[in-house]
This record gives sequence, C-alpha cells and structure tokens, in this order.
Amino acid sequence: PFLIGMDNEILVSLEDLGYQGPLLEDGALECAAMGGAASPEYTKLCAWIVSELKLYCKLEENVHATNRPSEAESFQLEMSGLLSELACPYPVLVTGDITQRFLNKDDCLLLLTFLVSELEASRMILVNKPQKKAQESGSAVFQELKAVCLVLGMSKTPANNTMFQFFSGIEKKLKEVLSRVPSSHIGDPLMKKPLGPVHLEKIEAINQALINDYDVRRKMLLKRLDVTVQSFGWSDRAKTRTEELAKVYQPLRSVLVSRSRISVAHLLAARQDFSKILRTSSGKIREKTACAINKVLMGRVPDRGGRPCEIEPLPPEMPSWQKRQDAPHGGGQYGGTGHGGGRGGYEQHDQGGRGGYERGGGGQGDRGSRGGGARGGYHQGGGRGCAGTPNVPWYVYLPSNLTCCRINNHLMHIES
Repeated sequence: PFLIGMDNEILVSLEDLGYQGPLLEDGALECAAMGGAASPEYTKLCAWIVSELKLYCKLEENVHATNRPSEAESFQLEMSGLLSELACPYPVLVTGDITQRFLNKDDCLLLLTFLVSELEASRMILVNKPQKKAQESGSAVFQELKAVCLVLGMSKTPANNTMFQFFSGIEKKLKEVLSRVPSSHIGDPLMKKPLGPVHLEKIEAINQALINDYDVRRKMLLKRLDVTVQSFGWSDRAKTRTEELAKVYQPLRSVLVSRSRISVAHLLAARQDFSKILRTSSGKIREKTACAINKVLMGRVPDRGGRPCEIEPLPPEMPSWQKRQDAPHGGGQYGGTGHGGGRGGYEQHDQGGRGGYERGGGGQGDRGSRGGGARGGYHQGGGRGCAGTPNVPWYVYLPSNLTCCRINNHLMHIES
C-alpha cells in the first residue's frame, strides 16, 4: 500500500524541485523505474537529484549517469556508496549483493523517494537557517580592490559591470591621476621586460623556494627572541612581574610571523630605487635602528683559549726508530769477538770478569772457541749469560722506564 501512487508523488515533488526532464511525461517514470539501473533515463534522473543535493550537502560520493545498460554495475556501486554516506534507513537498498540492487520497480521508486526527500529537506533547512552571509569585510582580494578604488576616488561600480569593465575603469582612472603628478614621482619599474605565463610560473617557483628558506630563518630568530625574553624572568625579582612582562611582550610578539608575505605582485611593483645599496651603518639608517641597549658595554671577558694552533702535541708513545749501525770489529763495547767472559754481557775483556750488572758473580769462560759466556745475575743473584757470537749486531730498546738488551734474539732485562 505504501508504494501505490508513489510515482505520482515523485512526479509532483520533481516538478516542485525544478526538474524538467523527459520523465515528467505520462508513464515515462514508471517505464524507467521498471528498467532500474539498466535504464539510462533512470540513472540520469538519479544523477540530477544527487547533483542538486551536493549543492547543499558536503558529499564525498558522486553518481554519474549511464549511456547503455551494460554500465549498470558502475551505477550500482556509486549509488550504494552514496546511500551508505547518507545513512539510508531502508535495508533493501543498502544490503545484499550490490549487483542485484536497483533492478526492480519497487526498489527504484523507493530510491527516488529517499533521494527526493533528502533534497527537499536540505532546501527547507537552507530556508529556515540560511547560511551566514559573507562578512562585510570580504576576502583579501576584495579588500585590495576596495582600497584601490578609495585611493583613486572612484564611485561605486554598478552591479551589472563585468570584471573587464571594472578593471578598465581602474586603468582609466589611474592614468588620469598619473597625468597630474611629475614623471619622477613614481619612478621607472625595476622589471621592464614583459612577463608571460612561463616567466610568471618560474618566478612563482623561485619565490616559493625563497619563502620556505626564509621561513626557517625567521622561525629560528623568533625562537631565539622567545628564549631571550624568557631568560629575563628566571630571577626571583622578575618572577613577581611575569604578568606585566607578558602584557608588554605578547602584543608585540603576535605581530611577528614566520611566513613571508612577499609575492610576485611586489616584484612587479618594485621601482628603480629598490636597486640602491644602502649601508646599514650609515648615519641616516642608524637614526632609526639605534637603541639604548647598544650603549651598554660588556666587561672584559677572560681569554678561555681553545685555539687549535695553541694546543701542544702529545708526546710520542715510542722513540723514533734509527737506522741500524754495524758493530765495530774487535774487543770493546757492543759485542765483537773476545776470549774472555763479558761484563754482564755489556762489555768484553780478555779474561773472565765480573758477571752481572751490579755485584754479580764472577764470569767463567766457556769452552767454545768464540769467547766465554758471562755468568752473572740481574742484581746480586747469579745467572748464566748468553754465549757471545762474533760480528752479530745488537741494540738497546727503551720503552718508558724499562731498559732491555737484545743479543742474538734473546731478550734480557737489565734495568727497570
């Protein structure tokens, strides 16, 4: 009973909503509903209702009309997504196999009823609660154009004027004003070459890169400013005046922003006087940049050093190596041939001498024909020395505080 006469109610609602399609004819809507998703006329009606609904609701899903019955599946998918977003209360339209939806007459009429009711409700809400009108201040572009008109003394532009007529009026008024002032009043433009779309695109890219770079620099400077001001409040005396400091500092700080407002328009408006290089320390510049805090002189700061050129090199861990020298032939120091025992292996004599380095026992010659071995100890103890070998060089190795003697690849401790 609910569906009886539904097509007539839908037709009345469609006429009220402003629909002027072919389905308003007698029997056309019923025939299209019988075809359902396979009927291009039915999908066109649904797409029109959805397009009107999107004017009042922020919908993410969209529905497109089909051109042939084979495109019915795409319509079913799009409509199912839209019904889910609108939270459709009819289970027959949102449950079951998607490819089996919107195929019979009753379901298609129910779908039209739901969409029409949503559109009617959206328009009623707009009438009862109209959207807030744009603020009188308008957008930033409107403010700029309004300021131009006020400066040039232009009267209010008629509402039916096109944008071309509006800007033509500004150009005409601007030329009229410039004719009354000297030619050097504004100066020549810094950018005289005409710029095309390609040039403007490249300039915009360069400007964006510079904005990003200087945005980081300004953020760093602002952070240093905040930290410096905060450091003034660390003392016990300043903690009692935190609110006074905030009242003075916050209004000034809120004006400082990190994002640059420089645009391509500033480049086009630049004049030749911008190319002059001014010294930041000149008298005229310092008149506006001088501050009382610049006169505060810092006390003498002690020299803390730390210069690389003043650091002394570390002492070497090992002595420098020297070229090996051949030992002299005959008796004497540093080896050589001999018939007697050595003095602790350090000096050689013809006879058996005192062994060891300090008060060692007497040496006794060896039976060999190459000289006697020295008998002696490390300090006062005994010990058996090494047999001397003629013409074999030996050397002394001194690591830190330990003295060693190497003879014939045998290492002996002599002094520590």
